[in-house]
Amino acid sequence: MKPSDLIATIGVSILLIAFFLQSLKVIKAESYTYGLLNLFGAAIAGYSSWLISFIPFVILEAVWCMVAVYGLIKLYTKKETFHVKQD
Repeated sequence: MKPSDLIATIGVSILLIAFFLQSLKVIKAESYTYGLLNLFGAAIAGYSSWLISFIPFVILEAVWCMVAVYGLIKLYTKKETFHVKQD
């Protein structure tokens, strides 16, 4: 197995774990765990695609990472806003 295949397997496995856990209602789609699994899984899968110069998947995984980061930021700011005391 080539290093790029191993890296791709790890990245895709992380993405599938996130999908299965969310589908089985073990984690929520609006959780840090789900967002981080998607971010790291997509980043790793994107890197493996970069190693083999498969640009369509690099773009797909880059967009996946951006959506995951957006979701994490939205989740973080929502929780921060929730904890702000109002007079």
